[in-house]
Amino acid sequence: MIGSFSSIIPLLISLLLGLAIGIERTCAGKTAGMRTYALVSVCATLLVLIATTVAGQYGANNVDILRVVAAIISGVGFLGAGLIVFKNDHVSNLTTAAGIWFTAGIGVAVGFGMHIEAIMATFISLFIFFVLARVEKVIKIGLKK
Repeated sequence: MIGSFSSIIPLLISLLLGLAIGIERTCAGKTAGMRTYALVSVCATLLVLIATTVAGQYGANNVDILRVVAAIISGVGFLGAGLIVFKNDHVSNLTTAAGIWFTAGIGVAVGFGMHIEAIMATFISLFIFFVLARVEKVIKIGLKK
């Protein structure tokens, strides 16, 4: 699939889904925004496309492909861990780290051709970031009273 024009479509889908999440994060004033989320999503898709293509060409099995997925998850987890800050008994950027990890999962799904699942996961993440953030604020205000 890599090296052909058919690989462009999943990369573009992944770009759009990562951008959608990144735009919401940018509008929310977060440090990781459009470029970060788009890069994570597209890179995860690209790595899956490479793994499936190489596996097909060299007779590797599905376990080898899942090792690539595990490496993506671990690598993005490391990236997310670098975002988390603990200062004065307060943890910051935990949701951003989780969002970046989630976005890598969306990219992996696109890479495996699970476009509907990836689109649905994007809508779910936008719901979590946009709607649940507001619900959480209301709950916190209520608890302070």
